[in-house]
Amino acid sequence: MDDFAGKVAVVTGAASGIGLALARRCAEEGMRVALADVEAGPLEEAAAELAGAHGEDRVLAVPTDVRDEAAVAALADAVFDRFGTAHLVCNNAGVGVGGLTWTVPADRWRWIVDVNLLGVAHGIRAFVPRLIEQGEGHVVNTASAAGMVTGPGMAPYFATKHAVVALSESLYFDLQLVGAPVGVSVLCPEWVRTRIAESERNRPPDVSAVDLAGNPVDPEAAPDRSGGASIVQGLVEGGIDPAEVADAVLDGVRRGRFWIFTHDTTVPHARKRWEAIASDGSPVFWDLGLV
Repeated sequence: MDDFAGKVAVVTGAASGIGLALARRCAEEGMRVALADVEAGPLEEAAAELAGAHGEDRVLAVPTDVRDEAAVAALADAVFDRFGTAHLVCNNAGVGVGGLTWTVPADRWRWIVDVNLLGVAHGIRAFVPRLIEQGEGHVVNTASAAGMVTGPGMAPYFATKHAVVALSESLYFDLQLVGAPVGVSVLCPEWVRTRIAESERNRPPDVSAVDLAGNPVDPEAAPDRSGGASIVQGLVEGGIDPAEVADAVLDGVRRGRFWIFTHDTTVPHARKRWEAIASDGSPVFWDLGLV
């Protein structure tokens, strides 16, 4: 897909961060854009911004909780009802859940798996059969550099992002197996200035609020910015602009690239990990301070 003008893009997690940057960039390329997000208010604001700049007839906003397969299927129905097609599907919605591995409660594991992994799977199930039927399309799944390397304090995040990489590779092979002319890319950014460190704002009411030690905390209290939380916040704030990620994604789709990286440090970090595997060594720590 090297000409985006007149085509249709679908972006989940589109109310902020990488998702909003993708929606903006797609609209600038002349695409009609469907935005989906669990945050209804910010989603309306994002859609209004794009409609004001590009025309109301070119923008669709659909509040969507990607944890819900039926909601993602309804998103696909809404897109095809409004635009008649979809070409670029960005399964981008995600949350960050951390803590020492043995302290993370099961309900928090379910939350991040449902959003980061099953949200992508639901997007694939809802859109890919339609892309195959129409004979064109491209899927971009947002993973992370955390899908290539590992480290401490964020086991659920590392696990789900590794899963998205594996899911994307399998999707690529499955599409080849059936001879479908649908492209696949997996996006693996390092630190980006998004609200991923503020994921608790979207924590469902049935999911426990805990501190880094796994102890229950007041869900109405101000976020803890001490220790690991402050480190992650600082790394996010020092990251690249989401617009740079959006540029990398559209360039990658144009070039038909499977792997989309935003930093030249990602592959060397991953290579160190695989060298340790090949030499039967111990796991290699991803030194977050070096990115």
